[in-house]
Amino acid sequence: MFFSRAALTARVAAFALFCAAGWPTRIGAVVPVDSGVPEFRAVTTNLDGSGITVAQPEASLTTDMLTWEVNPAISAQTNVLFAYTTFDGTTNGFPNDVGFESEHADAVGNIFYGAAYGIAPGVARVDNFEADFFYENFLCNPNLPGTGDAVVNQSFTFGTLPPSDQEAVDSEYDNYSAQNQTLFISAANNLGDSPTVCAPGTAYNCISVGAYANGTYANSPGPTRDNGRCKPDLTAAGSETSFSTPLVAGAAAVLMQAALRGDAGTATNDAADLRTLKALLLNGAVKPPDWTNSCNSPLDARYGAGVLNLLNAYEELAGGEHHFVSASRTPLGGPHPPDGTPGCIKTMSGWDFNTNTSDAACDRINHYCFRPDAGPTHAPLGVTATLVWNRQLNQTSINNLSLFLYDCDNSNLVAGSTSVVDNVQHLHVAGLAPGRYDLQVWKAGGTPGSNFVSSAETYSVAWAWVSPSLTMTMCGSSVALSWPLYPAGFAVESSTNFFSSNWATNNLPVPIITNGENYLNINCRAPGQLFRLSSH
Repeated sequence: MFFSRAALTARVAAFALFCAAGWPTRIGAVVPVDSGVPEFRAVTTNLDGSGITVAQPEASLTTDMLTWEVNPAISAQTNVLFAYTTFDGTTNGFPNDVGFESEHADAVGNIFYGAAYGIAPGVARVDNFEADFFYENFLCNPNLPGTGDAVVNQSFTFGTLPPSDQEAVDSEYDNYSAQNQTLFISAANNLGDSPTVCAPGTAYNCISVGAYANGTYANSPGPTRDNGRCKPDLTAAGSETSFSTPLVAGAAAVLMQAALRGDAGTATNDAADLRTLKALLLNGAVKPPDWTNSCNSPLDARYGAGVLNLLNAYEELAGGEHHFVSASRTPLGGPHPPDGTPGCIKTMSGWDFNTNTSDAACDRINHYCFRPDAGPTHAPLGVTATLVWNRQLNQTSINNLSLFLYDCDNSNLVAGSTSVVDNVQHLHVAGLAPGRYDLQVWKAGGTPGSNFVSSAETYSVAWAWVSPSLTMTMCGSSVALSWPLYPAGFAVESSTNFFSSNWATNNLPVPIITNGENYLNINCRAPGQLFRLSSH
């Protein structure tokens, strides 16, 4: 941890900015496989963040020498890509007289947009801000125009704040995001540095990022100190949150580019909306083995929605926008089973950007109906769905929306996500039988007050119905195994006893990618060797 420059106003002194972590001894870290980036690049072309402007505020590492700047050479980028801004002015060249190089900033930038290792090496511009200046001049002055940056990476935190101070910071970030259509990707803070996730990674409208290393979390867990909201939203590979955060920022820039160029269809503004991008990134996440949630806590306190997987998020984006099948109203707090309207959404992976409108007397339900097919293998079905909406401009609370899954054949409730404090709802259900299902976006009615801010609320919902299958072909003493790249998060396990608890990936080779599939060629050394496809 390092304090930022201290000679500031009393307000910022009270909210002393910290770096979320130190920096690695080797800057050029290879993008980890479990981010889904190699698989994503195997099935897409020319998606590198082109046309997207991004920002990288960096906390100075010392108080006497302002070390916060990115050296373009470290990320193999040119000087013309960067603008450097602090209290002393703005310049486009490096080195310059407004600040000095930061190894932390170099490492973050290399992961974010580095030409060799970055997720989004083609971004249109990088605004490198000294973090105190960025906060004082843009977040604390809402009458000033925004920076114009679509995605802002923040690999720093304010440290542990009293709940009232955290709420104030959250409001500033949420208002800026709502007013300027800016997606903040913010570090959750490192495990051991704070007992809970820290601002600005506690803002409602941001994506708060944890770190996933050695099979577990390496970040401060949730919930938030103010009202117990679920944060972080997502984790990504990395031993520290400073360096997992730019993985998500790069993924957001790439998805935004894909949306704007039409990879999800003609509704480019809907696809590129911050709520849609957040819903897709969370919905595509891969669940660690000990991931858990509940109706009232939609995200895991340690992992959020899970570990970033760019391939999953992109494939769900590419599934396109599909509007709800029907809408209904029910008296406040009343039952809302499937309404019997015929028709189904044909695409098993996709999203919608829409509005739900309730009133003083009734709740409102938008119905997304599906009839998922388990395919010839009759493998168990699974579904993941994520609902995202914003805290609106200058509001202290949020509208109350929930996400429900019903079995239409018997009108039974299968699962629900019903937190009244979160602006994210998330379902992850496995072992479903084939049938017709109703995914409901529910909005509470009522009058202005707690959990009713406005009659209309714009939201994004993303979904993925999956039933992955494993194909096996014998060739002499070898067996060839293949399974789809999408959905990611599945691996082949081996055992010699079907009922054994010792199914494992031990001693199996790393799969190669061929024709859009994972492929393994295994020499069967023992008779009766069994294989299965299992979720990580």
